[in-house]
Amino acid sequence: MEKSILLVDDEEGIRKVLSIALSDMGYHVRTAENGVEALRIFKDARPPIVLTDIKMPEMDGIELLRRLKEESPDTEVIMITGHGDMDLAIKSVKYEATDFVTKPINDEILEIALNRAQERIAMRQKLNEYTQNLEQLVRDKTQKLIEAERLAAVGQTVAGLSHAIKNITGGLKGGAFVLEKGIELSDQKYLLQGWEMIKGNVDKITNLSLDLLNYAKATDLNVQACDPYEPAQEVIDLMRPRAQELGIDLVSDFSPNLNTSHFDSDLICRCLLNLVTNAIDACIKDDSGTQDKMVTVRIKKTRGWGVEYQVLDNGCGMNAEIKRNIFKRFFSTKGSEGTGIGLMITKKIIDEHNGVIEVESQEGAGSKFFIKLPKKPNG
Repeated sequence: MEKSILLVDDEEGIRKVLSIALSDMGYHVRTAENGVEALRIFKDARPPIVLTDIKMPEMDGIELLRRLKEESPDTEVIMITGHGDMDLAIKSVKYEATDFVTKPINDEILEIALNRAQERIAMRQKLNEYTQNLEQLVRDKTQKLIEAERLAAVGQTVAGLSHAIKNITGGLKGGAFVLEKGIELSDQKYLLQGWEMIKGNVDKITNLSLDLLNYAKATDLNVQACDPYEPAQEVIDLMRPRAQELGIDLVSDFSPNLNTSHFDSDLICRCLLNLVTNAIDACIKDDSGTQDKMVTVRIKKTRGWGVEYQVLDNGCGMNAEIKRNIFKRFFSTKGSEGTGIGLMITKKIIDEHNGVIEVESQEGAGSKFFIKLPKKPNG
C-alpha cells in the first residue's frame, strides 16, 4: 500500500531534495511552498503525515501545525527546524507535533521519525479496530441479554397466565360439580349456587381475555388538557355506593387551585379505578377490626410534575416480598379471585404517560399508591 505525505517548505531546492529522498522511502509526495497552499492541499488529499518547516513567511510551521490539528487531530506532523530553533521545536511538541528533525536533514534520522509516525498511525488503527470490535461485542452481548430477558419475560407471562387460567378452570369445575349435585338431588339451592359459580368464572374468562388484549395492544394516548380533579371524582362517585355497602368510608382530599394537566383522562380514570378497587378489597381482607375502614383519594401538586394522585387505605397492607412483586406479570394477592393483570395494565398506562407509579405499604398498616404524571407526557 502506497504511503502518502505532504511536504511543506518555502525553499524549492529543499522541496526537490526531500521529495527524492521521500520517494525512495516509498512515499507518494505532495508539496506546498507555504502554509496556505498546504492547508488547501491537505483538505483535498488528507495525507496521514505532514512534514513541514517551522520558519516560513506569512504562515509559520507552528500556525500550520495548529490548524492541521484543528482540522484533523490524528494527522502526524513532523517539524523541520534549524539548529537555533530549539524553543520553536519544543513549542511545536506542545501543539502535539509527532517529532522534529533538524537541518541539514539526515536521511536516516528522517526515516526514524517517519517510522515512528507510521507506528503511531498503525497503533491508532489497531486501537480503532479494537474499539469497534469491542463495541460490536457489547452490542451482540446486549442483544443476547435482551433476547434472554425477553424469553424469561415470556416464560413468566406464560406461567402467570397458566396460573390465572388454572384458577378460573378450578372455579368452573367447582361450579359444575355443585350444579351436577343440584341436578342429581333436585336441590334448587345447589342448582343456583353452581350456576352462580359458573357465571362468575365465565365473567372472569371474559375479563381476562379483554385485559390481555388491552395489555398486548399499543395504547393510543389521547392526551389533552384536562381538569385533574375530573377522573378522581368520577372514580369516587362510581365506587362510593359499593364502599358504603361494605362499610368503608371513601373520601376525597383534593388540593385546591391545581392547574390544568395534560394526560389521557379515560386511561387515568381507569388506573385510579383499579387502585381504588384494590384498596377496597384490602380493607375487606383486613379482619383485625381495630379501626373504621377508610380509602382516601388524594390529589396534590408535586414539584417537577404536572399532578400527583394518591390512593390510600388502612387495610391489610403488604409485606416486603409482595411489595417488590406487585407490578410484575400476573402477580396477585387475591388468590383465585385475582389475575394480577390490573396493576400490570395500570403500570403500562402510567409508563406510556412517562409517569411514575410507586407504592408504600406495611403489613397490617395499609397501603399508599402514588401516581405522578409529567406536565406533558411526550414533552
